Amino acid sequence: MRLLKQNPILRLVNSYLVDSPQPTNISYLWNFGSLLALCLGFQIVTGVFLVMHYTPHVDFAFNSVEHIMRDVNYGWALRYAHANIASFFFIFVYAHIARGLYYNSYKSPRVAPWSIGVIILVLMMATAFLGYCLVYGQMSLWGATVITNLLSAIPWIGKDFVEFVWGGFAVGNATLNRFFSLHYLLPFILAALAVVHMLTLHTNGSSNPLGISSNLDKTPMHPYFMFKDLVTIYAFLLALSIIVTQYPNLLGHSDNYIPANPMSTPASIVPEWYLLPFYAILRSIPNKLLGVIAMFAALLIYLILPIADTSRIRGNQFRPISKFFFWMLVVVFGILMWIGSQHPVQPFVLVGQVATALYFAWFILFVPLIGIIENSLFDIALNTNSKN
Repeated sequence: MRLLKQNPILRLVNSYLVDSPQPTNISYLWNFGSLLALCLGFQIVTGVFLVMHYTPHVDFAFNSVEHIMRDVNYGWALRYAHANIASFFFIFVYAHIARGLYYNSYKSPRVAPWSIGVIILVLMMATAFLGYCLVYGQMSLWGATVITNLLSAIPWIGKDFVEFVWGGFAVGNATLNRFFSLHYLLPFILAALAVVHMLTLHTNGSSNPLGISSNLDKTPMHPYFMFKDLVTIYAFLLALSIIVTQYPNLLGHSDNYIPANPMSTPASIVPEWYLLPFYAILRSIPNKLLGVIAMFAALLIYLILPIADTSRIRGNQFRPISKFFFWMLVVVFGILMWIGSQHPVQPFVLVGQVATALYFAWFILFVPLIGIIENSLFDIALNTNSKN
């Protein structure tokens, strides 16, 4: 232990992972940070090994993935682990965000880690999309075509910009090489942002379920919360091993086992499940440019929460109105995910439009309005008690 505090680098690690004081009342909902760090580490390691056998060429990409699966020792395990950990990554990040929304972890003094977290989410989605395209199956090719075509909605330069991204007049070899380079680079940028996210969080410490200052009741990270994190880590590893060995294609799309064919369009072009809510928002707006703006706004709108939330009370533990609207947002998000997987026909289009309106209304209308109502009720109750 003396070495941990004498060496300048180990002293920094010690301050974050050993001696870091944490509120004693945080629950297992605060474990998603360690799970996300583990997922990112696994993705980088498995990705590096997969790159050793992958060929980023339109004629060989699909076959190189099959070569990894069939000929490389334990290549099937690497590929299935990489694909399924991506899904777990998004399960954990959505749960992590939901916990932050429920307990108002975005409020001062934690605005910086929240803002960096939103940037991490956007980069995660970009990285996942690029990786999905590298398989170069049917859904990869047409998903890449549809998503990159969204750039054509940019006024004046849209069409030229799409051709610049493609490196030609259609998704081809130049596109695949660019996507491969970016997919390899972005995880390391994500790792750097994750470190900054943790550094900013360490400045003021974690929040807690009660939403009040916990400076008088904190416990060192090790061994108490280290072992608490291990409980969820072992549960994750168990679930991952079952899915990889028994149900490896549970969260994938069957069309991606068909080699990419530019002359044959799939019956339904859909992204991976974790991008479906934002794909539904894109499709719910008839105008292409407004749809693209709405899709990106659906992600970046989380940045306005520190300003939009006017309530003096932190967290939803003692706020029944806010708690109801939080679960409404969860239901709306689930509906958008389902709508994104359906064909764009009635009544799915109408349901998607209503869900999209409710999604944006939650941030712009419901959150500030609930805060104003709660503050007013609190002032009335305070004045009544003072008179009595």
